[in-house]
Amino acid sequence: MTASLTVWWDGRDVGFLSLDSHGEMHFAYSDTWLADETTPPVSFSLPKRQQSFSRREARPFFEGLLPEEEQREAIAAALGISKGNEFRLLESLGGEVAGALTLWPTGEALPNTQDAKANTPLTEAELIALLDRLPKRPFLAGERGLRLSLAGAQSKLPVVLVEDQIALPAPGQPTTHILKPPIARFESTTENEAFAMRLASKLGLDVAAVEIRAVAGRPYLLVERYDRSVDSEGQVRRLHQEDFCQALGVFTERKYASEGGPTFKTSFDLVRRACTRPAVELLKLLDAAIVQVLIGNADAHGKNYSLLHRDDGIVLAPLYDLLCTVAYPDLSPTFAMKIARRGTLAELKPGDWESFAKEAGLAPPFVRRRIAELANSALEHRTQVVGELIRSPASEKSLQEYGNRIRERAEKLAKAD
Repeated sequence: MTASLTVWWDGRDVGFLSLDSHGEMHFAYSDTWLADETTPPVSFSLPKRQQSFSRREARPFFEGLLPEEEQREAIAAALGISKGNEFRLLESLGGEVAGALTLWPTGEALPNTQDAKANTPLTEAELIALLDRLPKRPFLAGERGLRLSLAGAQSKLPVVLVEDQIALPAPGQPTTHILKPPIARFESTTENEAFAMRLASKLGLDVAAVEIRAVAGRPYLLVERYDRSVDSEGQVRRLHQEDFCQALGVFTERKYASEGGPTFKTSFDLVRRACTRPAVELLKLLDAAIVQVLIGNADAHGKNYSLLHRDDGIVLAPLYDLLCTVAYPDLSPTFAMKIARRGTLAELKPGDWESFAKEAGLAPPFVRRRIAELANSALEHRTQVVGELIRSPASEKSLQEYGNRIRERAEKLAKAD
């Protein structure tokens, strides 16, 4: 069995994720990566050094590349691997993950995707079969030579577009989009997420591009990957990213602040330390925090914020996984990250934002003005977003309901000034 995975970045070996004689996982940078002063660390939590990193040190980043909860359990069952064996899961899934890295068995050559046959768009019947297959075998793990992974507990699949049609990637090929089926146990999650994402974009926030599509009357969300770029010749390049849990060395199972995960204070501190132009990125994180409250998303935890490593520096990544969680009574109303010690959206009062501002190291008057600006902008743009999405394969009734929820929340938030 494989005892070492080579970690690649743009065709260069970054280091090795290995098992020792006791079966314990550890990570070490390669000598060539360490010798090049221009190469970055794979994570803010794993600075470049000669000494290898123990499992306790390396696990938050590398295990953080894997799916969570029911998705991981289904994959583990399908592959015959323990859900707690992150090394074997990465061996099976790590060929295409979030960010710039690729994990491949040491000694095994990376697939030459330049010579791969052209991707063939899925037929309607094949796409329907894929949607039916995903709940039983997330990420199509172990099928067609695919090694795909994304963090999160929701069903999703990295894909490529061919002539604007869904296609599966060749083994090792960078994907450009993420297909997200509706969450079966909650109503209209596709419309919910599309509305929240489009509204945040209208408010001027940097947000991953989304669209609603459907096959045989079954809607799904198509999300453009912000950690991929496409040049004029159509060549796809992976861009590195790490979520806040990875950057802070926090285990995925502790992603909630109440369990030791990132808080807004530690998140603002991380942006100050990690971003190339922190003043700009701090304001983007402030906007993100306000919009999460505006849309009614109580589940915005440390894995829902990321750092994006671009050629011109490290920035706050575009927002993703925005959802109005208060629309679903079965979901907890408790903030994943408290705002001014308030545990729920219902408890939050206008005056609490002053405490939040001080905690974030920002001027309270500026924060109050920004809340009012975003709330009033939401009131202005919500009907426009509903109108745009109604022209897609979406439920008009659901979209109107989300628009009304936003109106109520925005009117309340506008009084914060």
